[in-house]
Amino acid sequence: MEQKPIECWMTDMDGVLVREGSIVPGADTLLSRLRDKGVPFLVLTNNSIHTPRDLRYRLQATGLDVPEESIWTSALATAAFLGEQRPQGSAYVIGEAGLTTALHDIGYVITDRNPDYVVLGETRTYSFSSIATAMRLVEQGSRFVATNPDATGPSPEGILPATGSVAAMISKATGVDPYFVGKPNPLMMRAALNRLGAHSESTVMIGDRMDTDILAGLEAGMRTVLVLSGITREHEIDRFPFRPTRVVSSVADLIDDV
Repeated sequence: MEQKPIECWMTDMDGVLVREGSIVPGADTLLSRLRDKGVPFLVLTNNSIHTPRDLRYRLQATGLDVPEESIWTSALATAAFLGEQRPQGSAYVIGEAGLTTALHDIGYVITDRNPDYVVLGETRTYSFSSIATAMRLVEQGSRFVATNPDATGPSPEGILPATGSVAAMISKATGVDPYFVGKPNPLMMRAALNRLGAHSESTVMIGDRMDTDILAGLEAGMRTVLVLSGITREHEIDRFPFRPTRVVSSVADLIDDV
């Protein structure tokens, strides 16, 4: 079957556009070309710590100019999901401004008194007290939602426990598994497609992880491009039962495709 021309682009952020706080060579040229040609695009991230405004500022510091409206986070996807499931609801939240702002923006009340949901996101300061509160609320019947399943995150000192690891702790204590909204859940991708007004058959997803970015794009019906500038190494691709549509060294190899 003949493939439709690519009309929209989605790309992961860490490992694709930036790496260890520095721009990946070619990322600025790719985004500039997309903007100059009026091609719709979104930068996606499973990290729920920062608001799009904060991320725009952080990307600008590396030399990348990405409008706020072109950034889609797991926090925004989680808020969109909860807004559809239970409008004007309430939640006990473990997370940072990216998540709490997104929930406030959809009219949610953040409380520890009989919340509809316990929402777990990313934070650099997970506290025993807040985790214990989350456990008790889930045990008492609050629905358990987490922004993303990533078990670890990077830091200058090495890996840190991330949302997936803390979620596992709460699940072990309560016997309740969370619903993960972020990648590889195609829900996040479909919400991103809706935000762009795009169709999966004419959209490509660029990522550096087979188990999140490529899997999410595949399950959402998109073409996928794995870049080797981040997590997944080339020799690891064959370990997975699925393959990306294309494998390239970095986003610099995609500039002429726009």
